[in-house]
Amino acid sequence: MAKKELPSIGGKSFEDHRQVNDHDAEFWSARELQPLLGYSQWRRFEDAVKRAQTSCEQSGNDPAYHFAGAGKMVELGSGSQREVDDYHLSRFACYLIAQNGDPRKPEIAQAQKYFAIQTRRQELSEQLAADIERLELRKQTSEEFKALSGAAQQAGVQNRMFGIFHDAGYKGLYGGLGNEHIKARKGVPAKEQLMDRMNATELAANQFRMTQTRDKLAREGIRDQQQAIRAHEQVGQEVRAAIERIGGERPENIPAAQPIKDVEK
Repeated sequence: MAKKELPSIGGKSFEDHRQVNDHDAEFWSARELQPLLGYSQWRRFEDAVKRAQTSCEQSGNDPAYHFAGAGKMVELGSGSQREVDDYHLSRFACYLIAQNGDPRKPEIAQAQKYFAIQTRRQELSEQLAADIERLELRKQTSEEFKALSGAAQQAGVQNRMFGIFHDAGYKGLYGGLGNEHIKARKGVPAKEQLMDRMNATELAANQFRMTQTRDKLAREGIRDQQQAIRAHEQVGQEVRAAIERIGGERPENIPAAQPIKDVEK
């Protein structure tokens, strides 16, 4: 038996017992889970279920959602059937039952290992997806920065004023803080690129700021250096106001992310 799998009963593993209800939500029958976890008596297994329900409630979750009461028809020796109590369990409920089961049972120990592995796999999968999103956004913001610089030049911004022009956008979006002040606030070393330490949310806000500024410069036909600088700051202020209206985190309060070069490895 592979250590990453739960014991099987009749050739069916934990995942094989997965069912889907009318709302396309997955669930497991507690009656079917019982033998997988090494319990021969329902009342003993139900004790573990009740402990799991308590843990569920203490963690701030609704037991009624994760441990839905249900009935199950079982075959009697005479060939007739009768309904017995059952629960339709979420994956989280199954995990809690394993955590609250009898640790002396090898099946419980195996189940705990199984869910620990599955949880770690999910964490790694989610982290990988977040890293890919961040890398793609960083690439896009780099390209947009170059495009905005070109638009600024067409709008009359001189090369020696590019730093002030780009800082104006930061000041608008970050409540008056420029590039260097944002770095200092977030603890980003002066030699690092600020955008290399932004998470996906912060990168997206800055990308939007830059695309909207580029559009504004073109739409309004701005051909004056000071007007272009003011336009960039105004767009930053509008993006900040939109973030505040929807209850988002102000960008200066978002912690610095892991260096992008570490994510690329």
